[in-house]
Amino acid sequence: MSDSDAIPVTLRRAWPLAAGTVLLGALWLGPLPAMSRTAFSPHMVLHLGLVGVAAPLVAFGLLRMNLLPRGRVTVAWAVAASLLDFVIVWGWHTPGLHELAARHPPYFVVQQAGFLVAGLAVWGVAFADRSRAAAAAGLLAMLTTFMHMTMLGVLLTLARTTLYADDVCRGAFGFDPLEDQQFGGVLMTVAGGVPYLCGGAVLAWRLLEDADADAR
Repeated sequence: MSDSDAIPVTLRRAWPLAAGTVLLGALWLGPLPAMSRTAFSPHMVLHLGLVGVAAPLVAFGLLRMNLLPRGRVTVAWAVAASLLDFVIVWGWHTPGLHELAARHPPYFVVQQAGFLVAGLAVWGVAFADRSRAAAAAGLLAMLTTFMHMTMLGVLLTLARTTLYADDVCRGAFGFDPLEDQQFGGVLMTVAGGVPYLCGGAVLAWRLLEDADADAR
């Protein structure tokens, strides 16, 4: 293969990583970080854009470029990735840590880095290997992550009072503080689970294809 032929192949492999990196720049350098300091729903838009769109793009790009380790994926790895995501996501949505990140930029950076690492862990483990066992483990990671994201979204949606201090939960997009918090919960409940359902559907399809191939 000539050098000129290798360049398009490299570009095709790299496009998810490039797209994910551009999206991260748009999310972190746009208006959402400043808005999320005083309102909950912009924080949730930022969070979901990061873990549900940017993280899988970056993970797929790193895997395609062989920049993430590939190998035998086990149920233990899937559980560990999901547990890491659960601890980071739920932890940063407790009132104390959420308010800390909203008020202090260094903690906001730590929060956002944690979301990205957790997202990369889940998506990287789920799609690191194409074997049947890996697909089953990845499906477990997708489903458990979907469940805990949805549970958190439901809790936020059904809350009858604001969970966060007034200075970090003033409302946005025309919503009062409680409506804004509930809107953020709706976003997490609905939009937060869709990427993981889609990822789980892909892995379930792989399992069905493998079963069909064995049957033939």
